[in-house]
Amino acid sequence: MDINITTPALLFPAITLLMLAHTNRFLALASLVRQFRALYEENPDEKVYKQIKNFHIRLNILKYTQFVSVLSFLFCVICMFLFFLGRILAADIVFAISLLLMMASLILSLWEIYLSVDALKVELSGIEEDRGQG
Repeated sequence: MDINITTPALLFPAITLLMLAHTNRFLALASLVRQFRALYEENPDEKVYKQIKNFHIRLNILKYTQFVSVLSFLFCVICMFLFFLGRILAADIVFAISLLLMMASLILSLWEIYLSVDALKVELSGIEEDRGQG
């Protein structure tokens, strides 16, 4: 397969959109963490504590997701620079690394989404328990 300097340039919008999505998820999660911390301080409930534990794991995953996304973007830029210098083999290798990093970012993002659904299930189970008692 022949790639040239425009090939990694095609990834720029995709990587930056991924980074934006990860940042938005982080901001939403940070807001939830603040809300649940206040809830827990008011009433140290087990359900709230489970959510806070889930948030801790998800924040770590998001940190690594963003880190890997930035690395993917950096390797993409390095790849373009190597093409510019005429170092085709090195550029091909760096481009492959960039793609692998992007895949890792997507996998981490899927993991975080899976945990997010678990957090929602905890909330829904609380409603089901309340309905069962009433």
